Amino acid sequence: MNEANQNSSSEIIISPETDALVEQEMADQTADLKQETKALIEAIKKRAQSEIQTAQDLTREGYLNAVRQAREAIEQTQLIDPDRIEQSVQLIQQEAQKNWQSVMDEIHNLGDRLSEAAKAAWNALTQPKSSDS
Repeated sequence: MNEANQNSSSEIIISPETDALVEQEMADQTADLKQETKALIEAIKKRAQSEIQTAQDLTREGYLNAVRQAREAIEQTQLIDPDRIEQSVQLIQQEAQKNWQSVMDEIHNLGDRLSEAAKAAWNALTQPKSSDS
């Protein structure tokens, strides 16, 4: 193994799932091509996970801030009974949780779609050319 292969393999950890997928789908390809494919898939997965985590953090923080601000604004006006304020805040939090779950479902769906797209792209790239040309 040359120094470049050692550096790239030490920087990127290949999951067993990715390893198995590439070995199965690209069985007739060179080891270098397989390694680069594995590294690319892992990089795509890492990027998608990072984007999902960022979206989760921003979305959750946004909901919490909105609930806090609404509660503070209502409490400052003191036009509503504090018990009703608490009920309203609970309802807002429940609604926020429902919305949060919906956003999370969409984010996970996007992650699944990205994974499928990556696999389809590699299938298209590694598919042998037809002899019709």
